[in-house]
Amino acid sequence: MLSYILAGLALGSIYAIAAGSMVITFVASGIFNLAFAAMAFSVARCYYFLHTEQGWSILPAAVVSLGIFAPLLGVTLYLLLFRHLRLRSMLIKLVATIGLSVALPPLVSMVFGRLVNVTAPGLAPRPLAVFHLFGATITGDQLAIYLGLIVVVVVGGGLLRFTDVGMKVRALVDSEAMTSLSGISPGRVSIGVWAASAVLAGLAGILIAPTAGLSAEAMTGLMATAFAAVVAARLRSVPVAIAAALLMGLATGVIQKFIDPESAFAAKAIPSVPFVLMFGFLLYHAFRGQAGDVVAGGGLDRAISTNGNDPTTAPRSQSRTRPYLRPSLIAATITIAVVALLPLTMTTYWTGLATAGICCAIALLSYTLVVGEGGMVWLSQITFAGMGAVLSAELATNHGWSPLLAVFVAALVVTPVGILLGLLTIRLGDLYVALVTLSFGLLITTLVFTQDTLYNYGTGVTMARPDFAAGPQTFAYLALGVFLVFGLLITNLRRSTTGLAVGAVRWSENGSRTLGLSVVQVKVMLTALATFVAAVGGGFLAMNFGSTLPDSFNPFIGMVWLAVLVTLGSRSIIAALVAGLLIYLMPGFFSSYLPSDLADVPTILFGLGAIGVARNPQGVIAQTGRDLGRLVARFRRPDALAPEADSVETTSPPGDSEHTPEIPIARRADEINVGGHV
Repeated sequence: MLSYILAGLALGSIYAIAAGSMVITFVASGIFNLAFAAMAFSVARCYYFLHTEQGWSILPAAVVSLGIFAPLLGVTLYLLLFRHLRLRSMLIKLVATIGLSVALPPLVSMVFGRLVNVTAPGLAPRPLAVFHLFGATITGDQLAIYLGLIVVVVVGGGLLRFTDVGMKVRALVDSEAMTSLSGISPGRVSIGVWAASAVLAGLAGILIAPTAGLSAEAMTGLMATAFAAVVAARLRSVPVAIAAALLMGLATGVIQKFIDPESAFAAKAIPSVPFVLMFGFLLYHAFRGQAGDVVAGGGLDRAISTNGNDPTTAPRSQSRTRPYLRPSLIAATITIAVVALLPLTMTTYWTGLATAGICCAIALLSYTLVVGEGGMVWLSQITFAGMGAVLSAELATNHGWSPLLAVFVAALVVTPVGILLGLLTIRLGDLYVALVTLSFGLLITTLVFTQDTLYNYGTGVTMARPDFAAGPQTFAYLALGVFLVFGLLITNLRRSTTGLAVGAVRWSENGSRTLGLSVVQVKVMLTALATFVAAVGGGFLAMNFGSTLPDSFNPFIGMVWLAVLVTLGSRSIIAALVAGLLIYLMPGFFSSYLPSDLADVPTILFGLGAIGVARNPQGVIAQTGRDLGRLVARFRRPDALAPEADSVETTSPPGDSEHTPEIPIARRADEINVGGHV
């Protein structure tokens, strides 16, 4: 038993380093760093390059990786991204760090080279030494992990509690504005915090590599597992996060005493322990009324900040152009016409990729609903798509249903799962929603998609197309038709009374409550629609490829989907169509016409585009539409322009677009300021 306890504590120590680092950076900056795993992989890859590929010994490789490369990485990311996010909305913070998590690993792989064998050494010498303690065995890697946690706790705790550096960090946590007034530079303190965070991330990555492997997926699994400890600490207490992480690792190790670690049950039950504990912690905090987002920076910080609000509310003149002459409508019509011509002009290979993009666009409309309309970061939409694909294939292949009917029935069956997840998490705040939905996606991937009958060595369950749309061109037009139907439904939703309620909730939840609107009801309605749409999109992807292909519905791929969509515009229906095509056509183009060394470039571009949401939250397409609108207005005839006295200047709520009713600035003085918004 002692051997299992020691192994569990070693695993819990790695979780503790990761969880403690994420809590520290969150309370100090207000940013929950979803790119922690990407930073861990980057530093661990540098260590592997120096130690294994260049033949350096452990000490100099560790010193350079953790003492030079990691701090420089943290400082660089702070200067380029994190310092611009402190007072942004939670949505912008999460999306920007997701973009970084998507772009950084392939960028590092391009610099250091792609690994074929992900087995990597840790900080213990090879061959690995084995020690005996009261009949139990401790490996050198486990001993290095224990020592790493002790050093982090002793040195980090001492610095934070007993030094001037720690006092400055604690002051920054309370208020950046007051810290500045005290003669302390908040920027320098923040640089130190992010440099230390990169060091801790790198240490966790190096220590976990011998067990989980040196890959971005393994590091992301580490991050997601540490979420349970972060949730237990309510994103505030570092000691609680460390204690919860150790207990979580201990439970994971001890459970292997009573089940066969090599069994199929163990392969699914053991990775599920952290996620079960997370849901338990969430329910505990929710029942005690202690859950909810933590907002960094006091009121003084936001009052004196020049960039405290997201730059999404640029004033504009109310358009008097006829509806059918609006540049956005013209551009959307041209885009749809071009997409409709693609199957007629492409070869079978490219038609298949384009059709896959259209099917993916259907699933991306679910992100349009929850992220664009609801302002929530749901990271499980690709999981709902996978559930729809698996269930529809089961109905069509094994029960003889019509494929098209099976897709829509499967979507109806999956929808209650999204509703239940929404009911459990929406009240907890946007950050908790992101954490839980990502964890839910990883849990379903582990427990469901890897079942032998569903996985089938990665090929999944076969899925036929409808008889009337068996050809590639016909099926492409069927998918495009379904996309357009869903797009019209979303457009009508925006223009309906329900759409007004959705816009009000997105603009100000507190203000919506004063009007008698149920925020939970509105958001659950959006999650139900989004779950249905995602499941339909997954079913169409399965029909397009002829199989469910479970690996294509991994939550990490879903983060790439979200990165591409927010780059183009999370509220734009046409952006979903263009994003779906880019997700499949761009990698196909790079693999067909460019050297293999550039295969990761599309993913890097997708991630960098999502990072750009910090400066342009509405996306590329919305920005282009505004620019075209200004250009059209500039060249309109003078007599077509409204008289200056009659013109009304308007603004839109954060993250909004032209579909949301505009609020005249002239009436602002008569409105009630609720929740910080007019």
